[in-house]
Amino acid sequence: MKKILLLLFLSFNLCLSQTVVQNLDLVNAALELTKQQVTYDPSYFSIDYPNGDVPSDKGVCTDVVIRAYRKTGVDLQKLVHEDMKANFTNYPKIWGLTSTDKNIDHRRVPNLMTFFKHKGAEKPITDNPEDYLPGDVVCWNLGGAVTHIGIVVNKKSNNGNRNLIVHNIGSGQVLEDMLFDFKIIGHYRYSTIH
Repeated sequence: MKKILLLLFLSFNLCLSQTVVQNLDLVNAALELTKQQVTYDPSYFSIDYPNGDVPSDKGVCTDVVIRAYRKTGVDLQKLVHEDMKANFTNYPKIWGLTSTDKNIDHRRVPNLMTFFKHKGAEKPITDNPEDYLPGDVVCWNLGGAVTHIGIVVNKKSNNGNRNLIVHNIGSGQVLEDMLFDFKIIGHYRYSTIH
């Protein structure tokens, strides 16, 4: 019995340490993106599939998340497309779609929110900055139907009480202290290691 408990404990710790490493990889990938000059451009692009991307000097908030995950070996374009094909009725119908579109579906915040929720990555939304860990993905409502998404990183605000966010809200891929600037509508901790 002690051996079984020890094996379970070791397996849990191995899984936990792999998740921490992946989250650190995601954080480092997001921080690396802030060094890249990107113009905010919400245009529709026809892109390769899988592993397609809009031109590297263009992008929106979702592209930060997509590019950071891709640097860790996770292709959200493919994963979201496959999940949408299997669960199309569960995805938002905001854009009047009647089928999936591998060029744009993964670049829409509500679709990423639905995908992360389907994958069991949803975390509570709180007012406590300590609940938002490096590698977490956060979504906001900027007002009306305008949504936004970014990645929590391991850099701290000037007063040191909350982690900063890598996002693109119009000025390129930047690092900012903006976690509570807008209403949080989604909080996710997505790992491909389960």
